[in-house]
Amino acid sequence: MGRVKRKFLIVAGLFVSGLNPLWATSLQKIDSKTNPTKSINTNLAKLDHDILYELNSPDDLYLPSRSREVQIKTFKKINLDQLENILINNNRSIQIYLEKIQQAKAILKSSLSSWYPTLNLTANGLPQYFESKNYNNSSLISDTTSKQWSSTVSAQIKWDLINPARIPEIASARDSLEKAKHSYSIVLRDFTLEAKKRYFNLQKANEEIEVANKSIQSSELGLKDAEIRFESGVGTKLEVLEAKTQLARDKQLLNIKLGDQEIAQRSLAQILNFPEDVTPLIGSKTKVIGLWNSSLEQSIVAAYSQREELDNILLDISIQNSNANAALAAVQPIVSLVNTSSSTFSKGELNKISPNNNNESSSFSNTIGINASWYIFDGGKARALYRYNRSRAEEAKLNFAVKRAQIRQEVEEVFFKLKSAKLNIPASYSEVLSARESLRLAKLRYKSGITTQREVVNNQRDLTDSEVRYIISVTSYNSLLADLSRQTGLDNIKPCDMKNNQKNDTNSESTSELIETNLIPLCQP
Repeated sequence: MGRVKRKFLIVAGLFVSGLNPLWATSLQKIDSKTNPTKSINTNLAKLDHDILYELNSPDDLYLPSRSREVQIKTFKKINLDQLENILINNNRSIQIYLEKIQQAKAILKSSLSSWYPTLNLTANGLPQYFESKNYNNSSLISDTTSKQWSSTVSAQIKWDLINPARIPEIASARDSLEKAKHSYSIVLRDFTLEAKKRYFNLQKANEEIEVANKSIQSSELGLKDAEIRFESGVGTKLEVLEAKTQLARDKQLLNIKLGDQEIAQRSLAQILNFPEDVTPLIGSKTKVIGLWNSSLEQSIVAAYSQREELDNILLDISIQNSNANAALAAVQPIVSLVNTSSSTFSKGELNKISPNNNNESSSFSNTIGINASWYIFDGGKARALYRYNRSRAEEAKLNFAVKRAQIRQEVEEVFFKLKSAKLNIPASYSEVLSARESLRLAKLRYKSGITTQREVVNNQRDLTDSEVRYIISVTSYNSLLADLSRQTGLDNIKPCDMKNNQKNDTNSESTSELIETNLIPLCQP
């Protein structure tokens, strides 16, 4: 009879579970979720392992104690398209969000366990021995003795058929998992954007060092010419001093740019979490990486559909509503199917004049039924928690409208800045050409004795400033382009082609020199 009851219990449980799609599909859905890092394993294999850390490696908790451990020994070249993969593997802030995804998965699996029956096994003595002697003063009652080995095992299977808190808790956990994944995508995009900006800043520092070195070379030639003219009696001491002053300014500029380069290198190494003795190098030149191939309206619409921040707010609304329903469930009835089986075995006798130690007895019982519990009154606690969570859901709705307006403002601001930066590139390029031609003419005038060294020095300084401004304008444009791609979630960047714009330029010497140094990366219309 007991076996029949147990079979009935199992069949009834499977029937109840089949009525609920959450049981049958939830665990499968969790396991089939795409791992955020699965798609990059192939790309990581192609990277240099010297610049990759292992997750939870001993280096995470190690502090260098010797100067040679933090001394730069290795330089690694990296490309722009490698930044995201290096960040995913190395950056510990991003790894934290990966751990949060695993935590959310564990919480969801924990909440799904409420659909399963629980089995509680208890045992009193495995075995236990009882011995006692009872003494009586009355002559009518004899003294008795107890000597017995015994053990009792009880098993209870409990299955909640009706549990109002179960579905809201599972829904809240599932939304929390999706929110964790969105948060990971958000922080990854933010760190990738910051890494690209630091990459562009390092490019800019490298280009500015080249400009400073060329300025020093030009100033040294100018100083030699001034000294030769002074020694031959054609020039003056003032011209020599002016040439020395310009050379000193160029050297100061070089020193500043060298410092900027070192700062940019260590800044990029920090966000990529390179080992202590490794510094990144960039072999590429500063150039326009592309054109934004979407209108403002298309960019705004894309930002609305691609920004996980809005999705997280919607998930917050759903989570708070689920929490509100779970709070109300505290004062709603719970109906459970319970099956309790117990077995008792004993050897010996109790309260006998001469107990038989070989006397054995056993019993088995099985009880099946439906239990119900209902916490009818809790002083208003459940209703208060319900109103609290509903209020938080309304707050999230207001935050959604605020965030939507903020996203549009951010997209418009970056889009307009990008438009201005795009116009600044040909303007600053034209300035470089004019400054180079002015310097060339000033040198010719100076050699002919028409002008003074002051004019050459001024034109040399103007050329250096214009080349630096051009590099800054291209760097600013690239940073804004990466920022707009981050804001919209699009990678809609049209690649650029190099072209030589030499219209109405009779003397192409300065233009060719600029082209050779990659100072005019203009895009084809």
